[in-house]
Amino acid sequence: MMVTTKLSIHDKLPLTCSRTGTCCHGKLVLLNPWELVCFAKEKKVTPREFRDRYCEFGGIRLRFDGALGWKNQPACSQYVENFGCSVHVGRPLACRLYPLGRQIQSEVVHYMYQGDEFPCLEGCPEVLTLPYLTVGEYLGGQITEMFEKAQDAYLNLMQDLADIAFVLLLETGLTESGDKHTLPQWRVMGSELPEALAERIGPDWLDCLMLPSILDDIDDPISFARKHNELLQLKAQEQFGALQNNQEIHEASVLIMGVALHLARGIGANPAILAEHWIDTAKKHGAME
Repeated sequence: MMVTTKLSIHDKLPLTCSRTGTCCHGKLVLLNPWELVCFAKEKKVTPREFRDRYCEFGGIRLRFDGALGWKNQPACSQYVENFGCSVHVGRPLACRLYPLGRQIQSEVVHYMYQGDEFPCLEGCPEVLTLPYLTVGEYLGGQITEMFEKAQDAYLNLMQDLADIAFVLLLETGLTESGDKHTLPQWRVMGSELPEALAERIGPDWLDCLMLPSILDDIDDPISFARKHNELLQLKAQEQFGALQNNQEIHEASVLIMGVALHLARGIGANPAILAEHWIDTAKKHGAME
């Protein structure tokens, strides 16, 4: 099991980047919808064009299909050799934080890095000769605040989507009918590969999730996420507002939970763990499997 080194905001580390580009190879960069818009704006293309050219699984993951580099690993699709990131100003939180990670527990933010040795030392040992920064100084220099707010806003939006699945299961008579099929499907989706879950959700919901029709508030992630939430809630109301029978309600609950779990992966949460948590919560309110 990978060791995690937890940090305080005052810990001083070799966080000054040497700009060798090793961290732009062979990584996993996940995106929330606002980050996709930021990338597209910097690239001077539409979010749909950026998603279709440079992302996977409907937009939640950045492609790493560039030339082979450090350790013979492929470069990020946005990396330009001998230059660096072609969309540096629009880079997402994962890139801004690296080599640090971020986690929220009981509404408290924690920063950490994986392993007991500072991750940059293998690929960039020269960082030891560069100025050390506190975690707080590094975050300020990387301008993470707005991107952290976006991540938290989409964490709340994810829960709101899951709540729709709960309402469909628990407040429509589906649970009282003796339904034992919905929760197992939630569990299956929590463990599905992202490409399988994206296919299950379908292009219509994927587009609504990752390409919201919001033309303003791009510079305000909280307002952007709020408007996005309103669009998703409206779509759910329109699609699920006149369901005729328990089979349709079951399918709707599974679909919207799938959307919540897909977004969860895009914001760095573990879908399998979340699915189990939501299943346990539903059981406490009378749902069965």
